[in-house]
Parts: sequence; structure tokens; C-alpha cells
Amino acid sequence: MDALTLIPQFGGLIWTLVAFIVALSIIVAIHEYGHYIVGRWTGIEAEVFSLGFGPVIWSRMDRHGTRWQIAALPLGGYVKFRGDANAASGTDPEALARMSPEEQRHTMAGAPLWARTLTVAAGPVFNFVLSVLIFAAVIFARGEVAEPLAVGELRDVPVVNELQEGDRILRIAGTAPPDFDRSDAFSAFSEALPRAPQLPYLVERDGREVEVTGPYPYPPIVTQVMPQSAAIAAGLKRGDVITAVNGQEIAAFEELREIVEGSDGARLDLTVWRDGETVALTLEPRRTDEPQPGGGFETHWRIGIIGGLVFEPAKQMVGPLEAAWAGIAQVFTVIQGSLSGLWHMITGAISSCNLSGPIGIAETSGAMASQGAMSFIWFIAVLSTAVGLLNLFPIPILDGGHLVFYAYEAVSGRPPSDRALQVLMGAGLAMILGLMAFALTNDLFCP
Repeated sequence: MDALTLIPQFGGLIWTLVAFIVALSIIVAIHEYGHYIVGRWTGIEAEVFSLGFGPVIWSRMDRHGTRWQIAALPLGGYVKFRGDANAASGTDPEALARMSPEEQRHTMAGAPLWARTLTVAAGPVFNFVLSVLIFAAVIFARGEVAEPLAVGELRDVPVVNELQEGDRILRIAGTAPPDFDRSDAFSAFSEALPRAPQLPYLVERDGREVEVTGPYPYPPIVTQVMPQSAAIAAGLKRGDVITAVNGQEIAAFEELREIVEGSDGARLDLTVWRDGETVALTLEPRRTDEPQPGGGFETHWRIGIIGGLVFEPAKQMVGPLEAAWAGIAQVFTVIQGSLSGLWHMITGAISSCNLSGPIGIAETSGAMASQGAMSFIWFIAVLSTAVGLLNLFPIPILDGGHLVFYAYEAVSGRPPSDRALQVLMGAGLAMILGLMAFALTNDLFCP
């Protein structure tokens, strides 16, 4: 193989690694900062705040006596509190024995139960707060579709398009569109239109009604390529317009969906219009388990693209409070979907290949980063929610496991014995390592 052919692959690998490290570092830093700052507020002193593991690349000591450092392996981080034996927050009995009762109060082991509980819970909570802030900021920046529907930025398509930015859509093929936020009604309206490459539009332009010719409103255009999909493997890009499948010309995205769902996974030959040129691509649809609004999952054949209108709808501002509530709702949506997916994998209702490991997450990071800053930032929020949720699982060694120990202490009046803690922490570590190995296996062998 010519070494030059490896350059694009190497560049893609570097891009994926950088995106993964950036996303993970932000999420870990926020998580550990939650532990650190709440610990400090509750009187627990931190000796080390580390982003990464292994040899220290950079460090400095702050006025509170905490050493802030960046280590060589950017695959996590930790806060080592006073009295801890290691980065895993194991207690150092010898160090505690040398301390006075007043000094022990500033350690994790010697702090009151309420202080330890708040400190441990703060990591996942800060992950959720980060997610809410990111979701809200993106929603605020994007705005919402203005009513009545009007043309914003036009998308390039391989047919005549007489629409202009600012046009208010009155009728398409003689039918008035419903409000855009009524998704079911708007989908039904679009699907009822004649599936032709061009349709007559009645628009309001500069205060007067004008009849123009425009494309089918939902053409088979690619507005987003999903990570780890058949589309991204085949080389489809945002902005591509699929004009034919297996030689059959199509004008509507719904036609593409019907062909894909009826393919039963058979190879599809696509004719793609890209920047004025025709490109031939081949892909095989993949079985995908998709969450349903009422709960549960359905399995479909998918190629992994998202479509959209032939134009970007004109937007209007969203209020800060409305954006914040939408951000909170999005976090709950991610949590609900994650728990539902995990339960359905455990029960065998959907494939366990839906669980991704570090390679899959890294590939997703790179794919989302390649599709723009907004997509990557949104992905960070989704991943931050997932990390916060995972850390709340009642598994020893995770934050949720520590919270279970504290609940036991609150009920019984004493903490679990050292022997019990050692056994449980060992079992928890084995569970986490087993889960990581299983997810890595999925990354390597799942289609």
C-alpha cells in the first residue's frame, strides 16, 4: 500500500482522538470540579485535583493547598481529598491516626455524613447542570421556527428553485401548510403532496402574493449524517442530495425511507448530487433499535441520515426561561432513553450492540465534531448526561455505590466494616471492568 493513502486515514484518526479527548476532558473536569468545590464548601480539603492519570505534565499549588495538575493519560481524572490513600478515595488509616479530631473533620473519612453525601453527589449533579446549560444555550442560539412558515437560508438542490429568502409560504401544490410545530400534521401535509421534483408554490413576497416553482419541500437531502452508520461508512456528506436508488429516481425523502425499510438490508446503489456533480455510492442498511415516544423500542432498517426542508425555516428568538426548561426536558429525555435502552438490552428486547465502548464513543465524537461546532457541543451535553447517570448507578466504586454506603450508615448508625467495603469495592471494580470489556467487544465485533 502506498504510504500516501494512509494520510487521510491518519488525519481522520487524529481528528477522532482529539475530539474524544476534548469532549471527555470537559465532562471529567466538570464532574470532578463538582466533587472538589462542594467538598471545599462543606469543609473537606482537597490535596490534588488531577485531569488525567499517570506522569504529571503540569501542576501548580493554589492558596487553599490544592495541587492542580494535568497528567499524561487524558482518560479521566480524580480529586484526592485529605486523608485519602489514593485517587480512588480509599481511606489512609495511618494518615488519619496522626491527625487531631479537628484535622480529621477536614478529611472525607472524618467529615459528617451530610458533607460526604453532598460531596459525592455533586459530581453527577454538575454533569447534569452542564448538560442543561449546553442544551439551553444551543436552543437559545438556534431559536425556534417562526410562524407562519417562511424561507430562511436556501439549500442547494439539482432542480430549479425560484424560492427566495424571506418568502412566506402560503400554499404548496394548492394546499396551505399547517403550523410547523404541529409535527404530525406537518408530516401528513408533506406526505400528501405529489411526489414530483418540482411543485407550484404560492408565497407572500414583499407584501404581494407570487406564484413560483420550487422543489418538493422534503427532498432526499442529507442535513446530518449519524455517527457509526451505513451512511458515514459509505461517504455520504451533509448537503448531499440522493437523486436515485438502484437506478430508480426519487424526489421525496419519504421515498428513500420506504426503499431503505423495504430493502431487508440488501445493498443499495445511490446516485448522489454533490456540489453540482454526480457521485455513485453504495451502502447496506443496518438494523437499528429506535426508542418510541410511548416507551419501548422498534427495530428498523436505516442508513443513518437525517433529512429536512429544502430551505432552513426562518427562526425567531426563544426566551431564556423557555430555553432553560427545554434544556431540563432534554436531560430527562436522554436519561429516560438511556434507562429504557439499558433495560431492553438486559431483557433481550433489543441488541446488546447498542452499548458502545470507548472506541464507539471516540468515533461518535469525531463524527459529531466533523459536522460542526453545534453538533459537537450538543454531543458533549448528551455524553455528560450519560456520564452523570452512569455514576449514579448503585455499583461500589462509582459515586452511586458510595451513596448507598452512606444510606446504610444513615440507617444503621455506623458505616460498613472495612472488610465489607474491600469486598464490595473489589466486586464493583470487577463489574466495571467486565462492562468495559463487553462494550469494547461490541466496538470491535458488532456490525
